[in-house]
Amino acid sequence: MVPDTQTFQLEAEALCAAAQWCYARGWAPATSGNFSVRDSASGRILISPTGLDKGTMTPVDLLEIDPQGRVEGAGKPSAETALHRVMYRDRPDARAILHVHSIWNTLLSARFSPKGYVPIEGYELLKGLSGVETHAHLERVPILENSQDYARLAERLTDALAQFPQAHGVLLSRHGLYTWGKSVAEARRHLEALEFLFEVEGRRLMGGQA
Repeated sequence: MVPDTQTFQLEAEALCAAAQWCYARGWAPATSGNFSVRDSASGRILISPTGLDKGTMTPVDLLEIDPQGRVEGAGKPSAETALHRVMYRDRPDARAILHVHSIWNTLLSARFSPKGYVPIEGYELLKGLSGVETHAHLERVPILENSQDYARLAERLTDALAQFPQAHGVLLSRHGLYTWGKSVAEARRHLEALEFLFEVEGRRLMGGQA
């Protein structure tokens, strides 16, 4: 096994551990969510198949997508695979993508959908996001209207990634969050930070604070 292959295998194992962790936190209920990792050398993507219980996901469950989008392996890829491919294309440093359906990201994506993004500012935990060095940072997490037309959704995602180049994630309204990182560990850190911040903002708004 060459070193790159070893690294990719380790990242696949880390991806499955992250998926199981998300399931345990209630962020991937009822077989929801999808998770992927990309090999920087070959451009290959390993991604969770549709309908899989993320609490039991292991590397043997993952499907391989080649750079042309062809699927290798048993199982059916999620329709949202197209969105993963857009994120990897437009965020070339990304090596892992985590997509979850939490209560707080679902509520806030609906609440801020008319605005087009969730604004988060003034919290110390913003420094958990790569490149952010101060609590004064304004994180704008773009929101796309949910759709079953994934070709059209991929086009809107392309536009959002261009409009919000500093964003660490993207929300689908009343659906869930996508976040990414240069490794599974970084993507998981971004996910945990954003979910914490979504809950803080949600509870603040529920308390009637401006």
